[in-house]
Amino acid sequence: MVRDLEQYSQWRQGVMGAVANYRDWIVQADLSDAATEQRLAQTLSKLADDKLSVAFVAEFSRGKSELINSIFFADFGQRILPSAAGRTTMCPTELMYDPAYPACIRLLPIETRAENLSTSDYRDEPHAWTMLPLQLDSAEHMQEVFKQVSLTRHVPVEEAKRYGLYDENDPDMGATLDNNGLVEISQWRHAIINFPHPLLKQGLVILDTPGLNAIGTEPELTLNMIPHAHAVLFILAADTGVTKSDIEVWRTHIGNGAGRMVVLNKIDSMWDPLRTDEEIESAIARQREHAAHMLGLDARQVFPVSAQKALLGKITGDHELVQKSRMKQLESALFNELIPARKDIIRRRLGDELAALSGAQYAALSAKTRGIVDQLLELKGLRGKNQSVIAHMARRVEAEKKEFDESLFKLQATRAVFTRLSTELYSSLGMGILRDNLVKARAEMQNSRFTTGLRDAIKIYFDSIHANLDESERKIEEIRSMMETMYKKFSAEHGLTLPMPMAFSLAKYRDEINEAHGIYEKQFGTAVMLTTSRVVLMERFFDSVASAVKRCFKAANADTDAWLKVIMAPLEAQIRQHKEQLKHRQQSIARIHDATDTLEQKIEAFEASQADLEAQKAKLAALASAISDAISAEHVVLEAAA
Repeated sequence: MVRDLEQYSQWRQGVMGAVANYRDWIVQADLSDAATEQRLAQTLSKLADDKLSVAFVAEFSRGKSELINSIFFADFGQRILPSAAGRTTMCPTELMYDPAYPACIRLLPIETRAENLSTSDYRDEPHAWTMLPLQLDSAEHMQEVFKQVSLTRHVPVEEAKRYGLYDENDPDMGATLDNNGLVEISQWRHAIINFPHPLLKQGLVILDTPGLNAIGTEPELTLNMIPHAHAVLFILAADTGVTKSDIEVWRTHIGNGAGRMVVLNKIDSMWDPLRTDEEIESAIARQREHAAHMLGLDARQVFPVSAQKALLGKITGDHELVQKSRMKQLESALFNELIPARKDIIRRRLGDELAALSGAQYAALSAKTRGIVDQLLELKGLRGKNQSVIAHMARRVEAEKKEFDESLFKLQATRAVFTRLSTELYSSLGMGILRDNLVKARAEMQNSRFTTGLRDAIKIYFDSIHANLDESERKIEEIRSMMETMYKKFSAEHGLTLPMPMAFSLAKYRDEINEAHGIYEKQFGTAVMLTTSRVVLMERFFDSVASAVKRCFKAANADTDAWLKVIMAPLEAQIRQHKEQLKHRQQSIARIHDATDTLEQKIEAFEASQADLEAQKAKLAALASAISDAISAEHVVLEAAA
């Protein structure tokens, strides 16, 4: 697994190196501009920050934490996460590595659930977290610190209700009260373990979720972390099979999508010394078939394993026990699906980005080349001509320059319209109008504790979001259409070869917002009556939905800003080049007319320039091809393997 992730990391580094070479060369060749540099910087930043996230979801006592220990941390020689009978992971726990932090565990207090902020909102608030250092040279100390994810405390019912963790209408809730009438809740809302393990240092992020009940009460899991994980492992236990709650969570929160896998854990409970190997194998196969049938899967998508025996075998070097645990089959399936799927996403994204960028640079070089060719034809046509012909040529170039300058005045009017439309676009897509919509929705929710009132407030909120997106899309299309007309006009009037303005859409952000809205509706849409605690939970979920919408709008604003800078760039670049060419033509003809330069000297200089431009085209094509080769590379030879 370390090797697979190292190869994936090497692959990303190779792509980043090819993109960096491309960027450096176009800057050196004076083919770049601020918009292009911004897009390349964003591309490199996304590649550098790329993570592979794997979420583990299960009811408690399914061996989920032990499975994580077995797959990822057996080489450490001990359990990293607490694993015992009963509930050991009480809050969502992320294992990752960020060099900006020391080895530590960061803990978000459960009290933050009473605020109108999601877990994601708190990520940029370091003071909100409790940070405990990890002593990497002391296994005992680390195990003690990691027990934080298991800690609970007992609180009055009203406090639990305020956090959305107690529903008085749930008949099972009463049984959870202790002798003092207190509710046991997790001490922490979220935990992030920053640990310099080789897998985590390569960009792997592991999410260990609490039991299935927590998925229904922690909005961040339902709306963000589980849906956006690159792989989700749903763990069942061979001795209990598929329960009703398992089926509900599978259908509601996970589903049979890409990167979704089912693990039938604890098959060692079926290793009966009084039965033959064939009988044991048959019993495991029946459980596997039953689990697949209940979840609507092919049996090949269900992986029977023994996490505990696999961990034991790996730590003690008992290869036969590891083989018997069947863990290797699960690990192979996980990484054979996870990494290629992530590569495909990056390939598609970078392929589109590269095509747009290299097309713009190639068009700029072609425009320069065409200008040189025109000037060469013009100069070669002067061979053997007298001074009056050369003077006529000078007057013609002067007329062309005057006509071009008049076009530039018209362009100023277009720029003014462009600025106005851009301002209008930001007014409908800006964070200010989003904030106003949110404040209004929260006020409406506070004023109504009835189901219909809450639903109406949320419906109005999403209707306003979609209205803003619709208006923004109209402005984007208006800008694109205006620029396309301007591009065609300059191409026709001045012989410029301009690719049509780059298309842009907010569709992916609309889809993300619809996804969050759909999850919210699935969670609360069928409720006829709402209890007080259910209302609190509904509000907590809305806070997380609003946070997700805010992230979408921030990303949409950033992409829109980049697009607005890029859409004018090719036209402005060719305008600058055309002006320079007209200026050089005037100067060349003037010097020839005044006999300060010989005609043949000028022709030789332009032919050299033409050769340089052709060499630049070849270099640009080679650099773009190097990026394509790095993107499409399937295997990277590691230095360690050499």
